[in-house]
Amino acid sequence: MSTDLFCEIVAGERPATIVGSDEVSVSFLDTRPVFKGHVLVVPRAHAETLADLTGVGPFFESVQRMARAVEEGLEAGGTFVAMNNRISQSVPHLHVHVVPRVKKDGLRGFFWPRTTYSSADEAASYAERIAKALG
Repeated sequence: MSTDLFCEIVAGERPATIVGSDEVSVSFLDTRPVFKGHVLVVPRAHAETLADLTGVGPFFESVQRMARAVEEGLEAGGTFVAMNNRISQSVPHLHVHVVPRVKKDGLRGFFWPRTTYSSADEAASYAERIAKALG
């Protein structure tokens, strides 16, 4: 059994400001929020990445409920919902960020630079490689 910071929070062994919990997830405030009310939703069962997660549907139903609650409870205009898989993942336990948003809050789209494909053929080659991996 893997043990990490989020497993300890789920088990009640480490303090956290719990926002909600259900049979598949625990949600708590991020200790270094992008904006106040920034929530992390983690699966109760340890999974390092999205590929490792079983019960994807029920987990994302929990994420969906949390996104609605953040908007309603904080009277936010919307939310930014995101996750990392391995790269930039600060804790090796799957977690989804639900960040409250309001217009002109200063958050600009994604946190990384954007690029373009050099041609339609290059885009098609990427799409083909991904589609092939799907089986």
